[in-house]
Amino acid sequence: MASTDTDKDALSDDADSESTEEQKPKLTLTVEVKEPSACERHVSVSISREDIDRYFQEKFDELMPDAEVAGFRKGKAPRKLVENKFKHQMGDQVKGSLLMDSIAQVSEEQDFSAISEPDFDFDAVKVPDEGPMTYEFNLEVRPEFDMPQWKGLKLEKPVRKFTKKDVDDHLKNLLRKYADLVPHKGAADADDYVTVDITFRHEGKVVSKVNEQECRIRPKLSLRDGVLTGFDKLMTGAKEGDKKEAKIKVSADADDEALRGKNVEVEFEVLDVKRLELPKITPELLEKVGGFGDEGELRDAVQNELERQLAYHENRRVREQITDVLTESAKWELPPDLLRRQANREVERTVMELRSSGFSDEQIQAYENELRQNSLKSTETALKEHFILERIAEDEEIEDTPEDYDNEIAWIAMQQGETPRAVRARLEKRGMMDTLRNQIIERKAIDLITSEANFKETKFKLPGNDTEAIDLAVSGSKKETAIPDAKPEGISEELPETVDHT
Repeated sequence: MASTDTDKDALSDDADSESTEEQKPKLTLTVEVKEPSACERHVSVSISREDIDRYFQEKFDELMPDAEVAGFRKGKAPRKLVENKFKHQMGDQVKGSLLMDSIAQVSEEQDFSAISEPDFDFDAVKVPDEGPMTYEFNLEVRPEFDMPQWKGLKLEKPVRKFTKKDVDDHLKNLLRKYADLVPHKGAADADDYVTVDITFRHEGKVVSKVNEQECRIRPKLSLRDGVLTGFDKLMTGAKEGDKKEAKIKVSADADDEALRGKNVEVEFEVLDVKRLELPKITPELLEKVGGFGDEGELRDAVQNELERQLAYHENRRVREQITDVLTESAKWELPPDLLRRQANREVERTVMELRSSGFSDEQIQAYENELRQNSLKSTETALKEHFILERIAEDEEIEDTPEDYDNEIAWIAMQQGETPRAVRARLEKRGMMDTLRNQIIERKAIDLITSEANFKETKFKLPGNDTEAIDLAVSGSKKETAIPDAKPEGISEELPETVDHT
């Protein structure tokens, strides 16, 4: 990452410190490196006895002027007495220094591109009274690979001119947020809403139960860890008091390990049926939606939102093609632990992009559930893509700049209705500045690849709207909201008080 002017004094001090450290003799190490996988290294290190004794001597040289031993004035005790009294205390300091210096030397000499901190047990490492000091650790590293050909790719670019019907349909979906849910005494039909108590059972035992969950009747009901197909057929005709049963297969990437890949029985007890009544477009509604002067302004805003979503789909489709080409030969395996740790960040990154592209909460929940249901596979692809784009950025000397961060944060702030300072503080607190840095570098690398590509335009088909997504897992857990809701430009996200959500 490029340093700013405010870092110059600190960098100067660091340079002086590094100059002093460079004068220290290198450790005499015996190093053995094993490669369990392309991204894993198991490292065994042995430090010579001579180096151990030298470090002890340096520590005691520092201690002697201030050492206090009973019967002697400060700093006047014989060295042997000082060494005996402070041996254990110095042992921990020597161990820490030896570990820090030897790991740094191993990383430099082995040319590791580490992507995690070394994994080892500090307390398990002992400084012996005789002979060398040995320890071992595991390290995750960036894999080594032959770069695929990325110049001159032949790519498809989806394009579409939105029709009046497209705008009408999107406007109707927008107005659903301001509609009234009214009780319906008859049988439920497609697109109605049912309030249900949901019970999940596995092998006859209740796994979890959720009360008063509101669901829109659509062909698919998407959970965080599975999809129930045929939900519309199951619930059509249902009335208050009815019970409907089905089975759902839990995804192999579910948080609950015991349920992964298992078929779970699900029972829906219908508490009520409601039907949506769309509001009429009045001056009051136009003001509430976004301060629009007339219906024409509202429709223009809807058109702009559709265009932003199309831009997202265009970029996503182009990027998918680039990723397919770049990762086609990337047969190396990634550690499952690494994939699971990165899965949530990949979801957060996607959610952030969707919000800034003007997608609704229900659309985002559907995308998010789909990602979580296949989290390991999607994360594996994203990580392989990242490693390759990072290499391209290094080869082409692509760098991030302070202005890149300012622009990204300003855009997020605008979409979320916050100040850039608040957004930056939240990202820094949650440790997501590295994620932001990766997005900047990856986007610049993708832009370079597309500038060298040959495009063929294809007609874009809008995604179907057949899924009802809820923030619920079979185990009953819900995610913690990590990223605040965005506020699409020009359209208010404030819900009217008349909407019934119970």
